[in-house]
Amino acid sequence: MQPDFSKIPSMDTLLNRLHDQTKLIDLNLIKELLDNLLNDIKNNPSHHKILEKNREEIHEFIQNELKKTISKYIEPSFRHVINGTGVILHTGLGRAPLSTSSLTDISEVLGYTNLEINRMTGKRGERLNHVSDLLSLLTGAEESVVVNNNAAAVLLVLNSLARRKEVIVSRGELVEIGGSFRMPEIMNSSGAKMIEVGSTNKTHLHDYSDAITAKTGAILLVHTSNYKVIGFTEKPDIRDIVSLAGANNIPVIFDLGSGAFIDLNQFGFDQEPIVKHMVSMGCDVITFSGDKLLGGPQAGIIIGKNNYLDKIKKNHLLRALRCDKISLALLSSTLRQYLHLKDIAEKNITLQLFLRSKNKLKEISELLLSLIDNKYHDQLKIVEDDGKAGSGTYPVQPIPSLALQIKNRKSSAEKLSKQLRLAEPPIFGYIRDDLLHINLLAILEEDIPDLAKTLNNIL
Repeated sequence: MQPDFSKIPSMDTLLNRLHDQTKLIDLNLIKELLDNLLNDIKNNPSHHKILEKNREEIHEFIQNELKKTISKYIEPSFRHVINGTGVILHTGLGRAPLSTSSLTDISEVLGYTNLEINRMTGKRGERLNHVSDLLSLLTGAEESVVVNNNAAAVLLVLNSLARRKEVIVSRGELVEIGGSFRMPEIMNSSGAKMIEVGSTNKTHLHDYSDAITAKTGAILLVHTSNYKVIGFTEKPDIRDIVSLAGANNIPVIFDLGSGAFIDLNQFGFDQEPIVKHMVSMGCDVITFSGDKLLGGPQAGIIIGKNNYLDKIKKNHLLRALRCDKISLALLSSTLRQYLHLKDIAEKNITLQLFLRSKNKLKEISELLLSLIDNKYHDQLKIVEDDGKAGSGTYPVQPIPSLALQIKNRKSSAEKLSKQLRLAEPPIFGYIRDDLLHINLLAILEEDIPDLAKTLNNIL
């Protein structure tokens, strides 16, 4: 049966009824959206169930659909969400959460700001000056460059120092950094030729020395932060590699990935390379992320020795990969938090979440339950569960945590999970054993009232 398209009102008739929407969006855009909707209805009548509707119902349906589409465009798509996944550095949820104190720094750059102006001379300045002194002070490095992420940092370093040259890397360090971006592909894109040495589990110093030729541009070390090889393994001391490279007048580039500024080993975490320590070991160029263990915005941070950083700064790729004023302001704000380590966990939200004690999690669970109506408590249970760092950090180390386990009388775990995702603010948890869990590890304290309110509404 052919659908009766004559029941669809004319464009002019529809526009007359949608006149109030012109206060929200231009008329020409409404016409474009309406035209797209009408074409979709005619091409997919069964999907929209046109045959089942009369003329007035079709008219009402089109109006409602268009209003929903307009709302989708005029409302910001970004939402503050509540992270009940138990993953602190959740890539899908924006990785490192930032302190609200950074808003003050952001307000300074929303309008005109001294991004590339020297206030003393009134002449053109350098945008990286806003973070370079801080990075040198905190890491001990001579110079620094900041780009938009760590993959870009590695690409820029290799292209600047080893384009059309060979770069030696251990087979045990050919990592995939997520989203199918692999070190060999980045190496190829940089214009460098990768020379693999050693094996997956063992690489010796002589493997590096045997591979050095007149074409060698650098030795690349990659911290395998997103997996661990254990058992029958071996690799040379970094200082020996640095000494070997220095004797052959080639740089050692170390991709640290996570980029820790403080030693979390003292708090029970696995040993993670500390940026300042790697500088003191003599590595020539070091790259790491801004939005992982540093607890800052997305950025690729390059630090190292002047002679190599000068070459990187002269690379035209830097302009394509550089950070904007907002990212630099957030990074500067984050770095200043490390100037006084005594209260770093109070200032840096990411580190605060990593260092949460079991007692603190118990306090949070008790507060949450106290805000949920008693008549729903039989559907709730606080259970021990592990969280994790996420984003390739501490890949094999669980973080002890507590989770709110929910078994609703009327809704399945899948339905309940969707209701929470569509709430305001959206709440993300996970399903295990057909039960919805909201892990408390990465729940911000200011979000607890909203979480309780939503659970009271849904349960």
